[in-house]
Amino acid sequence: MTGDPGEKQTETDDGAPAISARQLRRTFKGEIEAVRDIDLTIARGKVFGFLGPNGAGKTTTVRMLCTLLPPTAGSATVAGLDVVRDAAEVRKRIGVALQEIGLDPVQTGRELLQLQCGLYGITGQRGRERTEELLELVGLTDAADRRTKTYSGGMKRRLDLATALVHQPEVLFLDEPTTGLDPASRMRIWDEVRRINAGGATIFLTTQYLEEADQLCDRLAIIDGGLIVAEGTPEALKAEMGHDVVSVSLDGADHAGTEAALRGLAGLERIVAEPDALALYIDNGAVAIAEIVRRLDAEGIRVGAISVARPSLDDVFLRATGRRLEGTGQDPDETEEDQG
Repeated sequence: MTGDPGEKQTETDDGAPAISARQLRRTFKGEIEAVRDIDLTIARGKVFGFLGPNGAGKTTTVRMLCTLLPPTAGSATVAGLDVVRDAAEVRKRIGVALQEIGLDPVQTGRELLQLQCGLYGITGQRGRERTEELLELVGLTDAADRRTKTYSGGMKRRLDLATALVHQPEVLFLDEPTTGLDPASRMRIWDEVRRINAGGATIFLTTQYLEEADQLCDRLAIIDGGLIVAEGTPEALKAEMGHDVVSVSLDGADHAGTEAALRGLAGLERIVAEPDALALYIDNGAVAIAEIVRRLDAEGIRVGAISVARPSLDDVFLRATGRRLEGTGQDPDETEEDQG
């Protein structure tokens, strides 16, 4: 429940999806199409992942759904409300934790949450109780009276998450909540996301980490060049690949020559070139390796390691966009200490 109980609320459709977008488009000055006629339907109570390379349109889409940016064309509803016509009501029903963490460095964690509670009309004893609930939820009770400038990066992320949860939103938008965190802090954020979702909130998550999407998301979409290029459950998207993935590390070998030598392999669906490797989508990869080695030897091409694996979300992303996701395989700074 949001707002004053006696205040007239905009009527919503309780049977509506948590988020719906139809032909949503955003064009910037110079006719730059950041988002091109995308359609999305996200059921209530789900965790939805939104993946894409930098500049693909992720942030623009999130800003439109959060009422921070008006669409150029199309329509969208969040919590059953139109993001343009009912923008003020939408903002009462959503929580937003963007990448840019705006914490007052001289405030303590407790002071910041009490202030945020006050902004939503949660004052007095209830405000103090809600502050303690949130501090416990994100594991910051022991650090509650420290100034936020003394917090580690992971602690700041968790405090920012708590501020987005003050008013118990129906829909929570998380924009790359674990980017730059050490593995322990990242896992802690994952636990918070699962707990929040178990409480009934719908979560719209953008992430640079495919493992994160695989672990947390009920469903996901990949956006590239402003268009949705793949959508489904993580398992369904991987199953749709239908092939093993053989990775050939070129180790300085010529891209074009190596690819030419491998064309026409039995069961080969496609070859995707990477900076220093080739990814071959092929039936029965383990059997194919012997023929790959024979062909390369016949052409006098020396390569590095050759490995075979079942498709991962990384392979789904590579197939859909032609490149790896920027955050894939990059561990965040493991020197950061999470003191909370």
